Order: sequence, then C-alpha cells, then structure tokens
Amino acid sequence: MNIIFVGKFRGKPLRCQLDGTRQLFTCATIISLFAGLLVSSGYWYGKTNAAVNELAALEHDISTQKILINEARQSAESELDALAARLGKMQANVIRLNALGQRLVKVAKLDSKEFDFKNTPAYGGPAETDSVASMYFNDVVANLDKQLASREEQLDVLEEVIMNRQLRRASKPRGRPITKGWTSSYYGKRTDPFSGRLAMHKGMDFAGKEGSEIVAVASGVVIWASDRYGYGELIEINHGNGYSTRYGHNAKLLVSVGDSVEKGQAISSMGSTGRSTGPHVHFEVLKNDRQINPAKFVALK
Repeated sequence: MNIIFVGKFRGKPLRCQLDGTRQLFTCATIISLFAGLLVSSGYWYGKTNAAVNELAALEHDISTQKILINEARQSAESELDALAARLGKMQANVIRLNALGQRLVKVAKLDSKEFDFKNTPAYGGPAETDSVASMYFNDVVANLDKQLASREEQLDVLEEVIMNRQLRRASKPRGRPITKGWTSSYYGKRTDPFSGRLAMHKGMDFAGKEGSEIVAVASGVVIWASDRYGYGELIEINHGNGYSTRYGHNAKLLVSVGDSVEKGQAISSMGSTGRSTGPHVHFEVLKNDRQINPAKFVALK
C-alpha cells in the first residue's frame, strides 16, 4: 500500500509505502487520533466561543446596571434637593408663625409663659415603633406641612379677631378731648348762660388756654369741618359702630372733611367761636345720631 503526501517538501511529493498489518494499524491509529484531535478542537472552540459570548452579554448587563445606578443616584440627589427645599420652606414657616404668635401674645396681653412661641414645644409619650416604622418619610413631611398650614390659618384667624377687637377699641370714644385744661360744665339740665333759663346741655365743656390743642378721642373720619350755628367752628368725626363726636367753638381747624384721624391726634385749637362765653371746647358724643352723656367715655382710659 502506497500513501503519497503532496506538498512542498523540497519541491517533490512525499511517498510512504505501507506493507503489512502492523503498519496499517499504526496508520489507522494516527489517523483516528488526528480526527479526534480535530473533533476536540472544534468542541473546545465552540465552548470557548459560547463563553466569550456569555461574557460579552454579562459585560453588557453590567454596563446597563451601571447606567441604571447612575440614574437612580441622580434621581435620589434630585429628590434630596427637593426635600431640602421643602424642609427649608417649612422651617421658614415655623419661624414666621413663631414671630406671629409672639406678636399676638404681646398685642392681646396674654400670659407669655402659657403661650410660649420662643421655645420648642414639649413632647412625650410611650414609643410606638411599629406605627412609626410603617409610615413613609414623605408622608411624615406632608403631615407636618398640613399641621403647619392649619396652625398658620388658626393664627391668622386669631390675629384677625384681635385686630378687630383692637380696631373696635380704637374707634370707641374714650378720654378727654384736651391735653390741658379742666371741666367747666357737665351734660344735663343747667342754667343757660345767655338766657338765664333752665335748659338741656347735651355735652360737656372743657375750658383752657386759648389756642391749646383739641384732640380726637377715637380714630375715625372727619365728616364736618366748618362753621355751624351755635357751635361756631365745628369738627365732627364718625368713628363707626354708630359712634360720632363733635368738638365746638374752635379757633382754628387742623383737619378737613374726608381726613382720617387717629386717637390723640390734634384736630383743632381751642377758641370761643359761636355761642360761647370764653375759650373752651363743647364736646358731644353721639350714638346713632343722638347725643348721650359723654361722662362715661371721658372716664375711660
């Protein structure tokens, strides 16, 4: 049996002659081993290629996970920034509410120890771990925000009530219409200084030095500022709630119709115009356009 190997071996084909059974068996064994080697190489190549493909897929998954982690980190940072902004706003609300509470306590003259807006409120009670742990942090923040909003609304209502009370107090006549002087005549029946007859005097007279200040006994709006029969130069102020006051016999008027005046503001200077025997102010208090005794209002502080 002749086997010829064709190749560039010194430019000539290689011929191998096999004679006998042993040589044939050896050749068959070599051929079988070579074939097995080829099959093993193919199997190893296939497994290696599969492993490489699996490794590439795994690397792709890792890259995807890294991207997702970065997105989650950025989202968490954005949420933390938003949460910090909310907490900052809530802290500002707490500061503003505390300032408002302190102002209300001062205005209403309440007990500052009972209504303490300067110190942190006292808390206590047994721990409820399960109930606290079951609540989400965002829910806690939202609940705190609602509580602050409710407290703010309550304080605003309280402020409005107190301010209305203060406004009513400021618009109610109280005190004397002069800063210097004395009471020269009271409300009620008296002998008329001009006719000598008994007549009703519907106000109080306060005498003093001519030119001294006449002041408003309550805040309001001027509805009359000119001469009127018997009163001379007269100022009338509407204080609301049915109250108004009149100041007669003035020498000089310092306000005009439509002006807003505050309690204690100088509105005129004392004189003796109209039906008068000397420098004084004729002071009247009217309730629903009817003169009433000013004495109880003059006595108020």
